[in-house]
Amino acid sequence: MSLSTAEAACVYAALILHDEGLEITADKLSTLIAAAGVEVEPIWPTIFAKALAGKDIGAFLFNVGAGAAPAAGGAAPAAAAAGGAAPAEAAKEEAKEEAKEESDEDMGFGLFD
Repeated sequence: MSLSTAEAACVYAALILHDEGLEITADKLSTLIAAAGVEVEPIWPTIFAKALAGKDIGAFLFNVGAGAAPAAGGAAPAAAAAGGAAPAEAAKEEAKEEAKEESDEDMGFGLFD
């Protein structure tokens, strides 16, 4: 999947605002994007601002490599509170399960069928 110019501009603007410790709003996103000389439809900053409202951007940045982060979001904190290596083991098991589920061979067709 590739990002459009508008999406990329909004992502970079949101990262700049987060880095500066500022609230991510549509107005601030639009201001940064305009300052960069990129033209985007006004809907994009609004969409990104609403999607990121109340979210911990730092958590997004540090969980990029976690393949099953959304699915394990509720279980991981509870397991982490209990202590031990359970979260790491659970994440590995979920990653294996997802890999099996997403295989083309399991769907009855392959690359050359």
